[in-house]
Amino acid sequence: MTAEAIAREVGIITAPPGPLHSIQHLDRSPTEDGLGRPIVLGEKIAAPLSSIIIGGNQLPFLNDFQWSRLCQYREIVFARTSPEQKLRIVREFQSRGNVVGMTGDGINDAPSLKAADIGIAMSTGSDIAIEAAHVILLDSFPAIISAVAYGRLVFENLKKSIVYQFPAGVFSELMAVLVNIFLGLPLILTRFLMIVISTLIDCAPAIAMTFEKPEHDLLAVPPRNLKKDRIANPKLLIHGFVYVGLLECLPSMTMAFWYLRRVGIPFSVLFLSFGSYPPQYSAVYISNEVKTASSIYFVNLVIMQLFNLFAVRTRRRSFFQQDPVVKRRSRNLWLFVAMIFVLGNGMSTRRMLLILPSIFLLLYSMVSDDTWNLTSAV
Repeated sequence: MTAEAIAREVGIITAPPGPLHSIQHLDRSPTEDGLGRPIVLGEKIAAPLSSIIIGGNQLPFLNDFQWSRLCQYREIVFARTSPEQKLRIVREFQSRGNVVGMTGDGINDAPSLKAADIGIAMSTGSDIAIEAAHVILLDSFPAIISAVAYGRLVFENLKKSIVYQFPAGVFSELMAVLVNIFLGLPLILTRFLMIVISTLIDCAPAIAMTFEKPEHDLLAVPPRNLKKDRIANPKLLIHGFVYVGLLECLPSMTMAFWYLRRVGIPFSVLFLSFGSYPPQYSAVYISNEVKTASSIYFVNLVIMQLFNLFAVRTRRRSFFQQDPVVKRRSRNLWLFVAMIFVLGNGMSTRRMLLILPSIFLLLYSMVSDDTWNLTSAV
């Protein structure tokens, strides 16, 4: 009764006042559900049960089926548990695919703190608990909420940064090499420009993407499955390589070879040539024009990547719902600084000096948090 009263007071139990489920509601063997279907061990129930309270003296009598049913409750309170029982609770939940966080400050909490996916100790706790924990709270206990939200935001922004770099920095560079090796075409993107894309063009916007604000309530999303929800999952790879990669690579490559055709070098001369051209075509002339075509390929990729930057920064909302300029909850002015940096890499020093005032105005607008300053900067 004491544990239930405290759990209701702090919000662990949100069920209406009344008797909670107990060990009597956990069948020891599979039976039938409300629809008359047999319940299989480990099977998820259709409607998650609400609240249950279990005493430590009851835990030794639970079998595997009862543990599986118990772990499906949304709100569970364990009362009067020993260190061994706390450790078993952690391991039972982990064995059923759950991510377990354990908080504690005493010596008897050390085993379960060490076994949990993330052990959280208080700075005022025992030295053994602090040594066994992964995270130590120095200020207040509610800081865990901010840590979870921040961790989920970092995970989402990492996905955005990765999928942004796939089309140009990986796929388009790889395709330029593959068509050179297997189709005998000249290397349509020089090695130097590949380095520029990887280290400058893609790097700055990808860093700016890490400052993105959350698109939704991160704490309302269920915890991710550690076995399935990876950063670079198949869906992300297909989107970055197959969809956006082809969308950027093919038009850019088409523009490059179309330019060569316009200057008198048809595609049939380059196809399967492997560097050996007909006598009427000068190898020096072709080499010089291929360098120009390589720049065309490079510029097309850069421009398309700028549009891709705004496309991948919102994975669940539209551009207008996640406005990067006006709305404070979604504002990210570092994107425009990164865009100016990307465009400035293709300019001369004199032109770069001309855009420096705009960069300083953008930086000032971010510090002052004033939309009018941004308008004047643009």
